[in-house]
Amino acid sequence: MSKDLSYDAVMARNGEIMKEALGFDFEQFESGSIAFDYEGLMDAVPYTFDEIRDYQLAHGVGNTPLLELRNLTALARSCAPEGKGARIFVKDESCNVSGSYKARRASTSIQHAKAKGYKGVIAATSGNYGAGVASQACMSNLKCIIVQECYDSREVGQPEIIEKARACESLGAEVAQLTVGPELFYYNLVLLEETGFFNASLYSPLAIAGVETLGYEIAEECKEKYGKYPEVVVATNAGGGNLTGTARGLKRAGATDTQIVGASVDLSGLHMASDEQFNKKSFTTGHTGFGIPFATYPDRSDVPRSAARPMRYIDRYLTVNQGSVFYITELLAQLEGMERGPAGNTSLAVAFKVAQELPEDAIVVSQETEYTGAGKHILPQLTFAKENGIDVRVGDPTTEKEIPGKNIILPEHPSKVFATDLDVKKTRKSVIKNAVKHHKVDVVNKKDLDFLAKEVNSDVEFVKNALDELGIKYEG
Repeated sequence: MSKDLSYDAVMARNGEIMKEALGFDFEQFESGSIAFDYEGLMDAVPYTFDEIRDYQLAHGVGNTPLLELRNLTALARSCAPEGKGARIFVKDESCNVSGSYKARRASTSIQHAKAKGYKGVIAATSGNYGAGVASQACMSNLKCIIVQECYDSREVGQPEIIEKARACESLGAEVAQLTVGPELFYYNLVLLEETGFFNASLYSPLAIAGVETLGYEIAEECKEKYGKYPEVVVATNAGGGNLTGTARGLKRAGATDTQIVGASVDLSGLHMASDEQFNKKSFTTGHTGFGIPFATYPDRSDVPRSAARPMRYIDRYLTVNQGSVFYITELLAQLEGMERGPAGNTSLAVAFKVAQELPEDAIVVSQETEYTGAGKHILPQLTFAKENGIDVRVGDPTTEKEIPGKNIILPEHPSKVFATDLDVKKTRKSVIKNAVKHHKVDVVNKKDLDFLAKEVNSDVEFVKNALDELGIKYEG
């Protein structure tokens, strides 16, 4: 008898499908309430850190250079108060075999898929991860399908997404291109069930463990070359895996006092699943449309429990306007001779601002770059924006508000690069609110309290106060 392939039926089989496609039984880590054994889930990765690192190095991943951006640092100091202007560094992840840090996430998944005898892998992504999975699968002689949210209903796709599809296909992957909407994860589940392929999810513990090597390398190289760990590491935040894995790697290396700063492009006001608004945004990743929802409720992903949980590690979270990221992209090219894609330059724009707050002997690291290409370059991106009715102009985003979907304001001067702090306390409270809502608990027990304190990088008293505001009772 054939299986019911209706949307509701397939989504109802999500847990069953994922168990087969990942080889992980997520239920063994559950408590029956809000809490689950997060570290137990991470420890279930059947490879040691050294085994992951060795595998990555053997497959063109890792050991990327940490570069000091001396000219950009000098520019930041010219905009900073006297004595301020930290040294700015960038971890050049474009040197990975597929051109971005996501090769690290992909490598561990492919390592596991190959070891477990899967014939192929599937990943749902519109971004660099698809190229990472395709590249690593190719090396391991595994078939690869990338499911990509690519077009609006007019079958018009953004230059950046089209470029990423090209990269995946050039590396031997079959790319299933869909229009924007809820069908992405549905179709992903259907393919996983029909093919029996491995789910190379961005949000599995395997993927996050693969990124730990990135944070570890940053700490290792800073300590070796400069005698200390960086004061600040800035990570672009979308689904949360980049920041989570990097932070875990830093802590594994001993950099426990390094401040972890999240960075997202401000796309507030645009709905990520809106057909009409799909091509109104100039950034397909690293923006608040993913960064905020996934930070405040990480289990919205394609696995029962996401291993990407950024609020466990974020000390500070800044958003930057689109124009400032395009501007920093051009500065990086013209001052440092590095032409790189937009996602990593989101964290670099924030690093440029944060550096101006710190003393000159401090170290701020923007923890990734990505390759650039025909669709990723700022000129086609800005041209596409204009074609979709976006007003692109030079101005002062510190006084003129950039409205996503309406305009893009390129700073008229380096001092006008605009980044602003999100209220992290409020974001932490949103994590607690969403946990209570989605798990439908009447009373939060002691285990839940301890879990939530870790989940929001705070203490139990903070959690209790947040629950009091929500009118939720708790034990202990």
